[in-house]
Amino acid sequence: MAFTPRLDLKQSQNLVMTPQLQQAIKLLQLPNLELFDFVEKELEANPMLERENADSPEKGGDSNQDYRDTEAGNNEQETSTSVTNGALETAAVDMVDYADGDTLPGQDNAPLDTDYENLWSSNSLEEGREARSEPVESPITEAFSSWGSGGGSDFSTSDFNIEQTTAQEISLRDHLLNQLTMDVSNQENRLIGLHLIDMLNEAGYLSGDLEVISDTLDCPIKRVGGVLDQLRRFDPPGIFARDLADCLTLQLRDRNRLDPAMRALLANLDLLGKHDMKGLMKVCAVDEGDLIEMVAEIRALNPKPGLSFDHDVAQTITPDVLMRVNPKGGWTIELNSETLPRVLVNNTYYAKLSRNTQNKKEMDYIAECYNSANWLVKSLHQRATTILRVTTEIVRQQDGFFTHGIQHLKPLILQDIAEALDVHESTVSRVTANKYIATPRGNYELKYFFTTAISGVSGEEPHSAEAIRHRIKTLIDNEEPKELLSDDKIVEILKLEGVDIARRTVSKYRETMHISSSIQRRREKNTGL
Repeated sequence: MAFTPRLDLKQSQNLVMTPQLQQAIKLLQLPNLELFDFVEKELEANPMLERENADSPEKGGDSNQDYRDTEAGNNEQETSTSVTNGALETAAVDMVDYADGDTLPGQDNAPLDTDYENLWSSNSLEEGREARSEPVESPITEAFSSWGSGGGSDFSTSDFNIEQTTAQEISLRDHLLNQLTMDVSNQENRLIGLHLIDMLNEAGYLSGDLEVISDTLDCPIKRVGGVLDQLRRFDPPGIFARDLADCLTLQLRDRNRLDPAMRALLANLDLLGKHDMKGLMKVCAVDEGDLIEMVAEIRALNPKPGLSFDHDVAQTITPDVLMRVNPKGGWTIELNSETLPRVLVNNTYYAKLSRNTQNKKEMDYIAECYNSANWLVKSLHQRATTILRVTTEIVRQQDGFFTHGIQHLKPLILQDIAEALDVHESTVSRVTANKYIATPRGNYELKYFFTTAISGVSGEEPHSAEAIRHRIKTLIDNEEPKELLSDDKIVEILKLEGVDIARRTVSKYRETMHISSSIQRRREKNTGL
């Protein structure tokens, strides 16, 4: 065999990830709100795209699916799914359609309070009194004449700003700066106090080192400590603390309750966390009754005083899929049309531009925009159909959960849904990522319904891990104070219910739910802590 260079032809099949395919995969993984932002950028960049208005003709198709689940007794259950998307069929109603010229009031019948030019002024008062030949009281007239005719805070302008009438929540920093201005008169100390305020974390604890401020401002560290001692008396009590014990100490000092026994208790918070009553009574030199009162006082304190001022608005969950009970039986599943973008391809504009192109460069640009717009509309339709199919199959397989509760949640993996729909597991994973469904039992992430399986006893059906966690929590919540359930006892109860589970698994599930051991729970219930 000669080792010489030569040319060979080889035919093979490879999966090529085109830019369009990569973008389609990205769209499938995006939740509705992020998809809306993406489409908005495309609308700005592509002149061939336009928003679909409520009164514009609907284009595309619809996606209606039914599934029937035959259970014991040959009971059939039907679930219909309907999708609303830019490329799919929608039914939008504009509220303007319910009003016409016969029902709307005319200009002469318009209420006066809607006319912003119909404003009261002192001149109208004078003219009315002159018409009635009534004497004008000079004190009242002079008082009213100084008012303007508008809605500003000083009645001097006609501009009305509703934001001026709303209450504003003060932040922790502003609250401390107000106290710093009033209580600290020295300008240099105020500057030190400003740096100390900027070193606070969200909970109100001092997170930095005083030497940093000393080096930055070129002042003695003793002076920085003196300003800190003054700031530690600010409101709220416990601010500028170094740790939890220091924070509780400042609050108890403010209440004049910092006696030697309380100092000993604060120095041994680790024993309090372990509910070691005997050890605490020994180090504090108090009896059980006094210790319980001391612990109650500590529980009444605020361990994070800074959080009472900074108000962060919680981000609400916007469901991507809506689910409701079908009056005919089963469930109705549809995409959340309020958060889905609705776009169309402007064929009229494309035809007009195509006739007026001057050169090949313009024609190529128009064709590229047109193809990109068509691809986007098609991808949105495919995304909506895929999400609907996957969600419908999840609901079908987890029907027991929606009908009877969490104890009937079945073990489910991505492969089960992929095999049922004849798609790849990665497709199911992308569909269920960062997407939520609104159900009669609350809002759930689609990933929530995929749980591992716990085998059953003697070949019985496996159980969902989430259902087992719920059962363990229920058993512990209903246990008697004198008969606490150990992990071994919980294993015995679950085996009688047909669940083959190990003790270490019960312990792991209990710890993930932040439930203490039976020994710890016994201490808590015996001491009342």
